Amino acid sequence: MAKARSTFICQNCGAVSPRWMGRCEDCDAWNSFVEEGAPAGIGARNAIGKGRVFALEGLSGNSPEAPRIVSGISELDRVTGGGFVPGSVLLLGGEPGIGKSTLLIQACAALAERGERVVYISGEEAVAQVRLRARRLGLDKAPVELAAETSVEDIAATLGEGKVPALLIIDSIQTMWTSTVESAPGTVTQVRAAAQGLIRYAKTTGACVILVGHVTKDGQIAGPRVVEHMVDAVASFEGDSGHQFRILRAVKNRFGPTDEIGVFEMTGGGLREVANPSALFLSGRDGSAPGTAVFAGMEGTRPLLVEIQALVSPTSFGTPRRAVVGWDPSRLAMVLAVLEAHAGLRFGQHDVYLNIAGGLRIAEPAADLAVAAALVSSLAGTELPVQTVFFGELGLSGAVRPVAHGGQRLKEAAKLGFRAAIAPAAEGNDSAPVSVRSVGHVSALVADIAASSTRRERGNSRPAVAAAG
Repeated sequence: MAKARSTFICQNCGAVSPRWMGRCEDCDAWNSFVEEGAPAGIGARNAIGKGRVFALEGLSGNSPEAPRIVSGISELDRVTGGGFVPGSVLLLGGEPGIGKSTLLIQACAALAERGERVVYISGEEAVAQVRLRARRLGLDKAPVELAAETSVEDIAATLGEGKVPALLIIDSIQTMWTSTVESAPGTVTQVRAAAQGLIRYAKTTGACVILVGHVTKDGQIAGPRVVEHMVDAVASFEGDSGHQFRILRAVKNRFGPTDEIGVFEMTGGGLREVANPSALFLSGRDGSAPGTAVFAGMEGTRPLLVEIQALVSPTSFGTPRRAVVGWDPSRLAMVLAVLEAHAGLRFGQHDVYLNIAGGLRIAEPAADLAVAAALVSSLAGTELPVQTVFFGELGLSGAVRPVAHGGQRLKEAAKLGFRAAIAPAAEGNDSAPVSVRSVGHVSALVADIAASSTRRERGNSRPAVAAAG
């Protein structure tokens, strides 16, 4: 009988090696290889036998639209694309204590009170702990079925005894294990096999399954990346412990749009939906302070106004510091280089701090113009117009490039009382609900701020921007 050979698997990325390695060559993680048994089932040698013949179909034909199970929480339904799809699997990630369990308990209670069967399986907490949370939220009367279990086979057998649940919560996938593989719970092999077993249950029964996943210190969902490819949707629950805002962001969705967000506010009674997130992110704004600009952005299909704060101060060290919260640091370096090369400003002897107010993270390039305006405003020491929004992408040549959904951005600005916008030239600006100042180059933006500074400080011998440069 051949001797069973073991392999070493990286617990960070799932790379396989025949021997132990101190550093993974795929993801550069140190001390991440764990010895596991030889794979069994699919993937094992000589495991493929004679299969069955199935029918092939063409591209043409009528396919019914996927049905939806509306949770009743509009922000959650927005992120999922209109509700949960029966037979789908959603992976929800987030930092510990961010509110994942609170959101799922509220969704379970909303569905259960409408007559749907909802099952909550906890692998980390006892049933009494889940009940205590539900009692604190005032949801202990909802007919949600609870259990504390980690065996995938036992979960499938128990659920098979009654009506198929409309929603099944697994908290968390890292605690689940299956007897089909010989590995400890939490390892890459176990997480992958347990996820495959739960996905198979969802596809064969039509139940919607939500898998809760831990996140690493850099914000990525822990475990093998292949799990994200196996599920139908991936959502990330984000937030800052210093703010009450919580953002549910769709990263992947086979049944709806991606990059959609839902905004919640954490209160003593649980998560409250925020119908107008722009007003929430702009609350407490000090428009008279230099270095603040309002960015008209887009998150999925939703226009969103957010305040961008910049602080430029003389450095006390040989190497100036660049600190960014909520934006890409590489993008900030590019904007600084463009301002220096094409606007004549000098940031080499200044520390630069950039912050997105409210704990929101912005990824779209349309924020370049708002960031540049905030930087120039802070460097010049002059405030920007209070009732003006900014958006536009900066090119390396200094040109301001047009961005998508300009009309929706301007309508959102007008709805919140803004009267003007500085944006790239585009069709429809003449009929916009606010006054649009079209700029084609970053030097025009700096000239506008310099002219504004000159009007405010007519007693000075030279503009503040020119003095700072």
